Amino acid sequence: MSDRVMKSYRFREERETDWAKLDHIIRKAESRGVDGLSDEEIKTLPHLYRQAISSLSVARSISLDQNVIAYLETLCARAYFFVYGTRSRMGDRIAQFFARDWAAAVSAAKGPTLLAALCLFGGALLAFFLTLSDPEWYWTFNGYGDQRNPNATYGELRDTLYEEQRNIIDLLGAFAAQLFSHNSGIALFAFALGFAFGVPTAALLIYNGLHLGSFFAVFWAKGLAFELTGWLFIHGVTELFAIILAGAAGFMIGGAVAFPGRKSRMQSMQLAGEKAAMVIIGAVVMLFIAALLEGFGRQLINVDGVRYAIAGTTLVLWMTYFYLPRRRGPEA
Repeated sequence: MSDRVMKSYRFREERETDWAKLDHIIRKAESRGVDGLSDEEIKTLPHLYRQAISSLSVARSISLDQNVIAYLETLCARAYFFVYGTRSRMGDRIAQFFARDWAAAVSAAKGPTLLAALCLFGGALLAFFLTLSDPEWYWTFNGYGDQRNPNATYGELRDTLYEEQRNIIDLLGAFAAQLFSHNSGIALFAFALGFAFGVPTAALLIYNGLHLGSFFAVFWAKGLAFELTGWLFIHGVTELFAIILAGAAGFMIGGAVAFPGRKSRMQSMQLAGEKAAMVIIGAVVMLFIAALLEGFGRQLINVDGVRYAIAGTTLVLWMTYFYLPRRRGPEA
């Protein structure tokens, strides 16, 4: 026992100076960042790290004091981050997310995105034709709380699309916040339900499509389809696209669970989750933009041409951003 203690003491004595140097550099980097290191410290860091790794390997092979091994393991783990880990600042990571990562994740998920769109708009078309054939279907899909229903007159429906907005500017911010909270809840719910093979995600998308289609049918029957489309899609392009992407993220998780391939289900879900997380985070950003367009733009803009121009512009911008081929950035 005393011989092992002596070996441990000598081993540590011969190398402790280098360990202390490495520990000093790491502490400095942890407090000030890598930019806070001198050129000499940056040059020395990899060399000291390799020495520490070698010391750890020797310590394990000859079964030295466990305290020495534990210290070296911690030291090497901390050093690894600064030698091989990312050096990007938070601002750089955010810029990279919007410049490349988000668009790449969405572009790579064309299949799930198409499936989500089919669920949403398929439900909308079904409800639209059912409500046109029999207005009683409207109540099945929407309940009795909305004044914009088949019993409303042409004038009553049109007034909801071109309301005179007086003294409500202060209320619009709260209205936008409420819309964002509601819509982001739906999107996150669609994403979270994906683990159940994507079935609840599909049901939620279809359910929301039923509301949309039956609502549109009411205005179509009164000859207000053109006006409603401009009123709805000034924000709806961004909002519906975001909900579709949230559903796509859910389907990505569901597909990984249902068809893991040669990986375990947990491994497959983990890999899919990394990409799906990119999609859902961006979808929440889109819903924030949609809430601003709905809470402010739709309420304050009563000109059909302007509404359509904004809707068309947002559609072109999103499609270009997500699907226009771009050069790959340098690998991190």
